[in-house]
Amino acid sequence: MTDLTGVSNTAVGAAWVRARESERPDRLFEDAYAGAFVAAADYASASGELFADHLAFRTRFFDGYLTGSGCRQVVLLAAGLDSRAYRLDWAPGVRLFEIDLPELLTFKDAVLAEMGARPACERVAVPADLREDWPGALRAAGFDPAEPVAWLAEGLLIYLDAEESARLLTRVGELSARGSSLAFEHDAEAAARLMERVRAMPKLRRVAELWRGGLGEDAAAWLEERGWRTRTVGRAALAAEYGRPSTGKGGFLVAERD
Repeated sequence: MTDLTGVSNTAVGAAWVRARESERPDRLFEDAYAGAFVAAADYASASGELFADHLAFRTRFFDGYLTGSGCRQVVLLAAGLDSRAYRLDWAPGVRLFEIDLPELLTFKDAVLAEMGARPACERVAVPADLREDWPGALRAAGFDPAEPVAWLAEGLLIYLDAEESARLLTRVGELSARGSSLAFEHDAEAAARLMERVRAMPKLRRVAELWRGGLGEDAAAWLEERGWRTRTVGRAALAAEYGRPSTGKGGFLVAERD
């Protein structure tokens, strides 16, 4: 199969964590496809345990955000090896768009086809680079900007610099009708601590070299100035809700288009 490098290879690392989480008796979710992606990529973990707690909580939180959004259009920005189209219980009529690099989607589709996987909603793969004209590709794939949409930018902004992040979120806003929503990780201090730890670990140096820092300012304030209403959910609150301790800090942001 296609060899995945750079940012695409980090998607395999995330799948490795999801596969490990799915084996736990107290798992927060179950991903029956993650292990197949890891095996097909012949991936060996490079200290993935460092991210395990964070990825487990964010996956569970974003699962609930998407299925509870009430939107019939869902867009996963930099979808990676996400299998939500297959493993979640979607309402009738949901169309889920997955945007990512062509080589990653080709790899993903090949693994899913070999497994005989069938999506639980209408899944539309959109090969596109988020640094280029991805809105055009999304529209061409059937996306309707006049209808509400639930956006997810999971694990994405850290790989973009401030200018790229602002441009991406501006385009998201331009495509978001009233009733749309957006979610991503939100805690600059926690992210900075994690970046510092990762950069000190030789095995993860290649991952750290890909990080650009994200928006570089208060994301909630930035969005509110542009017509979004925001709320944040902390990891401690989720730990209490899920009944599982969390050693990490940080949280998640959900924005709604008024």
